[in-house]
Amino acid sequence: MQKLKVLFMCIHNSARSQMAEAFLNHLAGDRYEAQSAGIEPGRLNPLVVEAMAEEGIDISRKETTGVFDLYRKGAVFSYVITVCDEATAERCPIFPGVTKRLHWSFPDPSALQGTEEEKLQGTREIRDAIRNQVEEWLKE
Repeated sequence: MQKLKVLFMCIHNSARSQMAEAFLNHLAGDRYEAQSAGIEPGRLNPLVVEAMAEEGIDISRKETTGVFDLYRKGAVFSYVITVCDEATAERCPIFPGVTKRLHWSFPDPSALQGTEEEKLQGTREIRDAIRNQVEEWLKE
């Protein structure tokens, strides 16, 4: 059985899309092949790396990827799931051959305010929301 390819997209590919990719590959890697990319790829958020490590998932060596690089390569996905806000999701390209496009809105961990511990706690909450969304989607 061929795995369904899923692309998670957000702005910088530094947090939300990385977490969604990691969770889908961790929870259902036998059925899905997840990738992630950003409209303006940045640097991996260290608080996200720490929050995911708490779940036993190491993303510390992940690189950020540009969504337009995948587009230019002609990458084909069964699902493209945006994980940023509505306005940003509108900027995402349409991929050839995509059968389903979904939008899951999550706050941006890089926009969190407060102490490092408060930002880490907020990142954990976003992480848990993303994991819950992936688990619910897998049930469908």
